[in-house]
Amino acid sequence: QVQVVESGGGLVQPGGSLRLSCAASGSIFSINSMAWYRQVPGKEREMVATIGSGGNANYANYADSVKGRFTISRDNAENTANLQMNSLKPEDTAVYYCNVRVVSYGLSLYTYWGQGTQVTVSS
Repeated sequence: QVQVVESGGGLVQPGGSLRLSCAASGSIFSINSMAWYRQVPGKEREMVATIGSGGNANYANYADSVKGRFTISRDNAENTANLQMNSLKPEDTAVYYCNVRVVSYGLSLYTYWGQGTQVTVSS
């Protein structure tokens, strides 16, 4: 089994910053990718940022709405990922979920989700 735990959400004023953290633990051979999604009531869950790995480099992709404001990073040795969110806007308010694609010791690929952390941007 794999556990995914997020932390770092909260209330922040517009223009402020927050840093979300995600840690995966358990029966992990390797991690294919880590990502952050967000969801507001009544809407589909949407991808915010993803980070994969290849060779010695990590590769990141972002939703257009957060490019230039959010930065995803990853520590491959610790199985953790962070999302640095700057210049936050009210429309960034959502529950943020960490998504982890894990390669098991049997070399199968599984997807796990964290429980979510609330981010509220409001004055």
